[in-house]
Amino acid sequence: MTKSLRSPGWWMGIGLALFVSIAAGHVATWFGVAVLGFAKSPVSAIMMAIVLGMLVANTIKLPESIQPGLKFCTSAILRIGIILLGIRLSLMGAGQFTLVALPFVIAAITIGLFTVGLLGRYMGLSRQLSSLIAVGTSICGCTAIVATAPLIKANASEVSYAVSCITIFGLVAMFIYPVLAYQAFATQPELAGLFLGTSIHETAQVAGAGMMYEAQYNAPVALDIATVTKLVRNLCMIVVIPLVCILYSPERAKDDTSKINYLAMMPWFIVGFALMSAIRTVGDMGDKPFGILELSQWNEIIFFIKEAAERCLLLAMAAVGLTSMFAGIIKIGMRPFVLGLFAAVLIGGVSFTLISLFAADLIALLI
Repeated sequence: MTKSLRSPGWWMGIGLALFVSIAAGHVATWFGVAVLGFAKSPVSAIMMAIVLGMLVANTIKLPESIQPGLKFCTSAILRIGIILLGIRLSLMGAGQFTLVALPFVIAAITIGLFTVGLLGRYMGLSRQLSSLIAVGTSICGCTAIVATAPLIKANASEVSYAVSCITIFGLVAMFIYPVLAYQAFATQPELAGLFLGTSIHETAQVAGAGMMYEAQYNAPVALDIATVTKLVRNLCMIVVIPLVCILYSPERAKDDTSKINYLAMMPWFIVGFALMSAIRTVGDMGDKPFGILELSQWNEIIFFIKEAAERCLLLAMAAVGLTSMFAGIIKIGMRPFVLGLFAAVLIGGVSFTLISLFAADLIALLI
């Protein structure tokens, strides 16, 4: 590590990733506000970071000396970002709709993970790519992908392709699903919000769909419930990602009969993620967080940590883009794209069907 700190190339790699991540935030804002016309952009800056990074990497021959710095961003910085993300997930803040959302979230995740994973293997795709598409579609898009990738030893091209699939189909759903939700649940906006939060991939996309539904149909409760439901999905990373690691790790694929150290497979950054979520929950209890802070101070701390998490993930995903070559993605072929489309339709269909059949009765029972 000391040697890296003394290397100009290491710092140049981090600096390039930082520049791309900052540019991605501006481009995402510009596209969502100036092009799409929203007051706040629903476009994911993470998606923009990886796209801009790939454009740079594939149009300019980057020196080898910067690769260690980029690798540091895709490993250590990425893990720090994932840990800090846990501050968003106060278990108390989710409220009563957590209980309503949980069975639908679990059903969609379970069906998505196993069906997409098995179909991917049947189509001849690698375990890593199949699991990235499955976990990205089922849980929380790019965040789940970048959290899972190092555990199953996915390469940069597989990560980039999975993120691209998730982003494309998530954006399509962001525009189509609010209309579909209104047609199906016009008099029950809480069901519409539940559907949006369960079926759309990324947190930013769920927020965008909720914002569109609220603005077009004057139903703020849909945005509130969609957000809570998405946070429940995000929280499932704590359990699902270690499970995916067990099911899809290359070591397990080589020798199914070997003994696996399950404790060792629990990554420290997922443990950190859970601890940050617990800190948020405790901090939100009472009028004086931890007995020493004012509410305004606690809110400022939460805001700062959220911003730090987003910056870390932007930096990491910019580095992923900067280490991804189009040739690697082209080599993968169209089958992952087809799998991504199937995964998006499957999760949307399962969510819509289950919510139509059971959600109204469950809400009446629990609330």
